[in-house]
Amino acid sequence: MRDIGKLHIITDFAFQQDYSHAELARLAILGGADTIQFRQKHGSFRDILASAIEVQRVCKEHSITLIINDRIDIALAVGAAGVHLGQLDMPAVLARQILGPNAIIGITAPTLGLALKAHEDGANYVGFGPVYPTKSKSNPIAVQGIHTLKLFCQGSPLPVIAIAGITPQRTPEVLDAGAHGIAVMTAVSLASQPALEVRSFVQAIEEKPQTQLFARTN
Repeated sequence: MRDIGKLHIITDFAFQQDYSHAELARLAILGGADTIQFRQKHGSFRDILASAIEVQRVCKEHSITLIINDRIDIALAVGAAGVHLGQLDMPAVLARQILGPNAIIGITAPTLGLALKAHEDGANYVGFGPVYPTKSKSNPIAVQGIHTLKLFCQGSPLPVIAIAGITPQRTPEVLDAGAHGIAVMTAVSLASQPALEVRSFVQAIEEKPQTQLFARTN
């Protein structure tokens, strides 16, 4: 299994149509992202598969980890490194049985109890948020804030990837709270220059003393 990256860029074709998933992946990698998460909520299997194949091709060219959001079937079809699953998706324990011991499995865990369950079920990391207000979900749960993120990170047995409303300027306090890394979507996909925006996130992460970052892996 690969290490859990610190900067997960989520591809987006719902909030913008200027860039394809593959183009966003390429720009994110150019900016320095270490993980790409392909996220396509709607469309036929074949259309989603075609887009994921293109993203996987880009990731393979640069030896970058590809995680598929929600769709285990797509992850298997394109040979992705793993999946990120929500609480209404397939349980981590079944995903592990299907994908095998080397796959990366991330689980959205809005509570510490769900983080503990994800660990028991064989997940490798948990996603926590929304840390800040976000417009990328039509029905987001209540904003958690930095204090709640800190408490969550202190209790989580798995590395925490924080998500929602995170900017380069907010990245240091997110990492100070104990997050292993961050996941970003519209901050990059809606940026006038996505690669430069990713570079700003990378710089914010690199300037953070590494001894204060979570380095736990399952």
